[in-house]
Amino acid sequence: MPARTDRTTDPQLLAGLLLARRGQAYFSRKLNELPGGRLDAPSLVAGWTRRHVVAHVGLNARALTRLTEWAATGVETPMYASPAERDREIELAATLPARALRNLCAHAAVHLDVEWRDLPEEAWRAPVRTALGRVVPASETVWMRTREVWVHAVDLDNGGSFDDFPAELLDALLADVVGAWRRRLGPDAPPLVLEPVDRERPVPVAGLGAAADGPTADGATADGTASSETLALRGTAADLTRWATGRGDAGVVASDGGAVPAPPRWL
Repeated sequence: MPARTDRTTDPQLLAGLLLARRGQAYFSRKLNELPGGRLDAPSLVAGWTRRHVVAHVGLNARALTRLTEWAATGVETPMYASPAERDREIELAATLPARALRNLCAHAAVHLDVEWRDLPEEAWRAPVRTALGRVVPASETVWMRTREVWVHAVDLDNGGSFDDFPAELLDALLADVVGAWRRRLGPDAPPLVLEPVDRERPVPVAGLGAAADGPTADGATADGTASSETLALRGTAADLTRWATGRGDAGVVASDGGAVPAPPRWL
């Protein structure tokens, strides 16, 4: 019997699915390297143990499965009943025996992947609503899962590193974070330019406004470098993405020689 494959033929979507699946494999590997007794140790997420991270990643797969089923059936199925219910589910799941917690995480990931595989081409464009209230096409669930599994693999604090991330993932994560800052903060976004030393172009965070010969509306000069009024943060793409997602400022240097500021909230 031939193996079943994704119903979608969209090359961009297939590439996204591959990146999400690679992230799931990476998360699973870092989790499987941890003996059960080490799940009680703190994670890199403030206030969470590794158990909480595993519970969250498993329950996130279930929540995204609900959105995928919504797209497939047209029957509205929210990710969570409420933010409070989401938090309660995580706290409860974190108390499961280690084997049961691992099984929850693994089985939920497989279920989501099956729903993705079987989703008809047209259903990927169906509108669904995220837990933050954004209405997005069902295809957005792939990116939502991608960032969860890759970033939380690092949060397990078991040797996972942003340095392990594919280049296209780092670029997409940094764009996602900066886009979230711009949407949330608008003109109050900090006048920063992120300068990955292993990329050709900087990533401006907020606009300053300027005359024609001065910095552009995105806070950078015409050649893409930071203006003198803008703080530039420099590091590798991995270093800057780690900082931007709130996982520390190792490897990041401020252009004024001062301390690296804390990043705005991402999600």
